[in-house]
Amino acid sequence: MINIKSPKHTLAILLVFTSTFLFAQSTNFKVTLDAGHGAHDFGAVYNGHIEKNINLGIMLKVGKILEKNSSIDVIYTRKTDVFIDLIERANIANRADANIFVSIHCNANKNTAADGTETYVMGMSKNASNLEAAKRENAVVTLEKDYKQKYQGFDPNKPETMLGMTIMQEEFIENSIALAGKIQDRFVQDLGKKSRGGGVKQAPYMVLHKAYMPRVLIENGFISNPVEGAKLDSEEGQQEIAEAIAQAIISYKKDFFDGGTNSYEKPSERIENKEEKEVPEIKKTDTVAKKKEPKIADKKSEKGIVFKIQISASPNKLELIPSNFKGLNGITCTHTSIYKYMYGDTSNYDVAKKMLKEAISKGYDSAFIIAFKDGKSIDVKDAIK
Repeated sequence: MINIKSPKHTLAILLVFTSTFLFAQSTNFKVTLDAGHGAHDFGAVYNGHIEKNINLGIMLKVGKILEKNSSIDVIYTRKTDVFIDLIERANIANRADANIFVSIHCNANKNTAADGTETYVMGMSKNASNLEAAKRENAVVTLEKDYKQKYQGFDPNKPETMLGMTIMQEEFIENSIALAGKIQDRFVQDLGKKSRGGGVKQAPYMVLHKAYMPRVLIENGFISNPVEGAKLDSEEGQQEIAEAIAQAIISYKKDFFDGGTNSYEKPSERIENKEEKEVPEIKKTDTVAKKKEPKIADKKSEKGIVFKIQISASPNKLELIPSNFKGLNGITCTHTSIYKYMYGDTSNYDVAKKMLKEAISKGYDSAFIIAFKDGKSIDVKDAIK
């Protein structure tokens, strides 16, 4: 039993307990889970299947699984059938200083045969289907009070108007893609789901735009598809999906949060400082014609400061030939938990900016400049200095 002799002793003990509690809290991995839609915002409705209810059911099951892990804190944007503004959903994650933000949705299409899953990261895409998906989800803002003032300059029917706003895309894009890739892998490998168009996509979602951490939006399947819709609206189907999402999150935590040391680095810092691992050459065993994949990186060019253009990142390994990259030559690749594909190699920042324009002209709208020093990834601003 503690013998408290004076108010000073009481204060000292409280401070110890408080600091211990705060330290324990700060070392946990924080996951913000968002169930799309709610209340008067039903989302998609087909064959009696209501998206807002399915989203909530899946999200609560994901949270229940994650909460079994004492090193994970789960924050919910909603746990009941209520309407939450898009900005407020993101701000809940921001205020909690969450490590990741996961928004859960279902897809729908007039073509009732459409099926499969997609996981989105924040990005400006010109792909028509990606933009349509973003329009559908962004239309929620019109249900909010004074949305024209709140989202000044943003037209939900024209996602490209988000270009005029500050997009914290580059800082978290690699980690977001890594998380999205893990989710899609679990869907395909564990559940046998169809991964539509590669699965990981970029689109200008307002709810992702406002969340300042690695973030993804999951389209778990099509409720407009009679078979898939029934599965999504079942306890068994939701539990399977929740298990897949939760395991992907736990895997991401292991790769980007659990460093095996006492010091904690934020996911974005882990990516920037992690030494890049070269991907070994693919050796063809075809006896008719043996081709070698181009070398991943020129060792000489890795000395000193080097600028490259990251054009894409994917869980899939591609042969480094121009036909796989819209005609661009000189593609290199690094691998951490995902494959990062880069174009060009220069020590001149002005040349790098020209290469970036070329990559964008080829259709890589979300391309951006990255920098290395002696083979290690560093911040572009530091490289310019």
